[in-house]
Amino acid sequence: MTSPFNMSDDTPVYVISVAAQLSGLHPQTLRAYDRLGLVSPGRSTGRGRRYSMRDVLALREVQRLSQDEGVNLSGIKRILELNDELERARRLIAELHGEVGQLRVELESTRSVAARLADLLRKGREGAGMVPVRSARVAVWEPAAGPEAAPGGPASAGGRGRAASRGAGGPETRPAES
Repeated sequence: MTSPFNMSDDTPVYVISVAAQLSGLHPQTLRAYDRLGLVSPGRSTGRGRRYSMRDVLALREVQRLSQDEGVNLSGIKRILELNDELERARRLIAELHGEVGQLRVELESTRSVAARLADLLRKGREGAGMVPVRSARVAVWEPAAGPEAAPGGPASAGGRGRAASRGAGGPETRPAES
């Protein structure tokens, strides 16, 4: 559950009258900006406008561009769209920089492993063994032959079976697979 005290700047909490006071604009101006798509607030369940702190800051920027810079509303809308696009691009660039850094670390690790493998291969060609192999013994359990043993089934009741020990130097000696 999210605490009501953990709100971001994007949380729509201000009714239109409070947002108008915070931005220094008239509520009718906020409604007009919403209709024009300059600043689009969230909506409550009753369809009332709810402004976030980010919306209030955008309203102040619209006011500044209009009053101080003399930019018309369609120009302001384009400026706000470009600012949003620029912010998305900056976030993407930061994310990609992080991924590139991670890939560089992985590449360096891969190069290190490749160098070690090349060194082992070179030593293997010089006569030293590339990978040491050890011998092992294997015990294989086979069902006991006789009238009690069913073909292809388990050994007779009591679990009688014989162990065939292979690898003890007899003709059935095979190296163990690793």
